[in-house]
Amino acid sequence: MIPTRLTRTILWEILRIFVIALVVLTTIILLIAVARELIRKGLGPMAVLHLLPFAIPISLQHAVPATALFSVCCVYGRMAADGEISTVKSSGISPLRLLQPALVFAALLSPLAVYCSDTAVSWGKPGVKRVVLLSVEDIAYKVLESQHSFTSDHGFSIHVREIEDRRMISPTVVVRGRGDEAFEVTASEGQLVMDEERQALVLKLVDSKVVRGRGFGGTLPGESTFEIPLGNTLADEDPSIMSPSELPLRLIRRQKSHQREKTHAAVGQLAAFTGFALLQSRPETIGGAKANGIHSALNASRTRLTRLKTEPWRRWAEGFTCFFFVFVGAPLAILAKTSDYWTTFGMCFLPIILIYYPLFLLGLDQAKAGDMPPYGVWTGNVVLGSIGAILLVKVRRY
Repeated sequence: MIPTRLTRTILWEILRIFVIALVVLTTIILLIAVARELIRKGLGPMAVLHLLPFAIPISLQHAVPATALFSVCCVYGRMAADGEISTVKSSGISPLRLLQPALVFAALLSPLAVYCSDTAVSWGKPGVKRVVLLSVEDIAYKVLESQHSFTSDHGFSIHVREIEDRRMISPTVVVRGRGDEAFEVTASEGQLVMDEERQALVLKLVDSKVVRGRGFGGTLPGESTFEIPLGNTLADEDPSIMSPSELPLRLIRRQKSHQREKTHAAVGQLAAFTGFALLQSRPETIGGAKANGIHSALNASRTRLTRLKTEPWRRWAEGFTCFFFVFVGAPLAILAKTSDYWTTFGMCFLPIILIYYPLFLLGLDQAKAGDMPPYGVWTGNVVLGSIGAILLVKVRRY
């Protein structure tokens, strides 16, 4: 009965601190790291409000593991400092029994962290891109009003003499691109309008003069309309061309199958090309431009397949940092014997940062390059697990 009551009490304390700290930390990340940066780029208050729901899972990605560690450090550090651990041990209860609520809590929280990370990738980041894209008109006007010059990541820049009632006076618009896609246009005045359906920024210019990328151009009296494509951010992107890091987990298995087929097809194409070159007694073509193109396509397909294999392991490894952070932090907090929450948290979090993240990034880079199996991204977790096991032995002898 006593162990069960202790378990419930400890679990309740962990949950209480975790929820409060998670709300506070997530709010701080949203307000400082997200809203402030977006407002600096020119987004208005309404755009920021529309963006917040999409930014929440992105913030939770980073907040959940640190908050889980902080909550167990607070609970077990205070218990050890107040002598509760020694009292429980003198009653014949192993200190390891006191760690069970924290480990169960972290084990249940880790899959939720994986789901949160997957939601951030498949829903949060596309939503953020959508809000920013839909606000490009307002962003451009605000920057032009203050700086008279605006350069976009979408490949265009605008310079104006001044802005009057959302009218650009003496605008000069430069659109970067290849061939006829690039042009420069000047006008006496003009306006910007965002076309959501066509996913383009429409320029409505008066008395314009345009110069195309190859030097061709002319004068267009009266009102003229130009479109600046902004990409397919608002459309459902083709999963086969999306980066593996942007794909939800439910699509990665299917994409791996498709990518294997593409890789096998590229291998077959290269073998057929080489065979025909040898049969026709034209070995010089084996190292020619066409062969190099096939080689490039094959290497790109293999690289994408390797990244597709690595991505699920990365997501699960990141999610289960909750468990391994707690696995190390809880016994370390008991051994530290201090009731100062921030001191205990710092003693646990700083070594974890210095050990875990370099190993995780090293394993991730090696796995993406194909120099290590995909499960190599768990290297940091395995090392933390080994350290946690050593700390558990010390707690047992506490």
